[in-house]
Amino acid sequence: MHLNPYGQDVVDLAADLANRRPASAEELAERCRAAGLVVDLPVTPQDLDRTQDVLDAWEKAVDADGEHERAELLNRMLAAAAACPRLTDHAGDGWHLHYRDDGQSLGSLLSALISVGTALHLAGRGMHRLRRCAVTECTTIFADTSRTGRQRYCSPRCANRDAVRRHRARAAP
Repeated sequence: MHLNPYGQDVVDLAADLANRRPASAEELAERCRAAGLVVDLPVTPQDLDRTQDVLDAWEKAVDADGEHERAELLNRMLAAAAACPRLTDHAGDGWHLHYRDDGQSLGSLLSALISVGTALHLAGRGMHRLRRCAVTECTTIFADTSRTGRQRYCSPRCANRDAVRRHRARAAP
């Protein structure tokens, strides 16, 4: 049996969905499948609406002022997505734990995955490891999975852009 890490992959999926919100139920299903999520049931417009609500709540946790506020917001998400953990081999790739009930719609499933995955990611790596890019005009959300836990930028491009900006500011008369 292997234990689903739930952390990084799910938090990366949440960030991807939050940074570029899906426009339709079909797009939501495609992006979830592309991220490796098994989508068992038909995806409906209600799933898209539920996912948008989950992402709104998740972004509030991302933008929280401190660890205690972030924990409180995530605890609310966890309570709203409560499901019993269970063993499954649904994809034939080995036994693992799911923090969701059988037959959940995709919207409900994402609610459970995102809340549990984010909580596990932050509890395991540090409460500060979820943020927006440090470049002022970039609002991209990312999960800090760096070894040191000091990632400030969403991408090397933004890191380079900010370094050039700082260099030019120092070199200016």
